[in-house]
Amino acid sequence: MTDKVKRSEKHEHARNSLPEELRQVFDAFVEDYKFAGTIHHGSPFVSYVILAEMIKAGWRPSGDPMGQWKKAAEQGKADNGHQATQ
Repeated sequence: MTDKVKRSEKHEHARNSLPEELRQVFDAFVEDYKFAGTIHHGSPFVSYVILAEMIKAGWRPSGDPMGQWKKAAEQGKADNGHQATQ
């Protein structure tokens, strides 16, 4: 399946350093990080290599979204890899 998302060379390199089964986790992590960066700093700057390294170290979402992330998920904008609790 072809992915139509535009990515920088650094983004693509970091994403491709992960096994296929972790790339969706990475994509959700990137989106969460961009959202947080925009909210807190006004800019969605992301260090893709650091996020990839955190996933390699075992980082995974472990709970339901809270705060702004929960609101965005409930509004159907994106769940960013999290499953909403019913």
